[in-house]
Amino acid sequence: MPQNLILHGGIYHPFAEGAAALAASLAECGIRSELETDVEAAFARLGSGDFDMLTVYALRWRMLDHEKYTPFRAEHAISVSAAGRAALEDFVARGGALLGLHTACICFDDWPGWGDVLGARWRWGQSFHPQPQPLRVHVEDAAHPICAGITDFEVEDEMFHDLEATTTLHPLLSARMTANAAPQPMLWARDYGAGRVVYDALGHTASSLQEPTHRRLLQQAALWLLAPTGTSSP
Repeated sequence: MPQNLILHGGIYHPFAEGAAALAASLAECGIRSELETDVEAAFARLGSGDFDMLTVYALRWRMLDHEKYTPFRAEHAISVSAAGRAALEDFVARGGALLGLHTACICFDDWPGWGDVLGARWRWGQSFHPQPQPLRVHVEDAAHPICAGITDFEVEDEMFHDLEATTTLHPLLSARMTANAAPQPMLWARDYGAGRVVYDALGHTASSLQEPTHRRLLQQAALWLLAPTGTSSP
């Protein structure tokens, strides 16, 4: 049974509830998950050989961007150690699977390599999101294994805008706030070394993760991540 480590936690989001819901969904397709809130401990565990996949469903960064974060810094602010950074990069490059959800793109803001692995990152002063609202999510690449059998769907969620891409992205899903607005990538998949990476910008709440089509997408994304590189499914 593949083993997944879910790193979760941070402010403004019900991460514990969402992480538990994700773990239950992935268990249905034969993936066992452990939950962890300590960033350094999670990255250190990647070298044990016990995990095939890491899920980052967290909001952890230095929190220097606005005074409103001051009350949270003592508990939640973080700058990942050099050892932690190396452990994560090595895990994926050697063939590990990485699933980044929602606020994962905001995490680890003083570590450029995180954006390089994920494919994009939040850029303060550029990236933004409106309040959660019903979104129409469009399938951009129905031929990709992650999107097999998936059609356009609606979900209530935050919509991240203007992320800073660190590589050429091939979106599998997109959404737009209005009919005339520019589409924003909602999910992409990529190789990194011998490993695979999926980033899903959705997931503000457990209800988004449990929306039936989104739930199926996450299951199929996890199975694609865990498949040997060069194949479409396990």
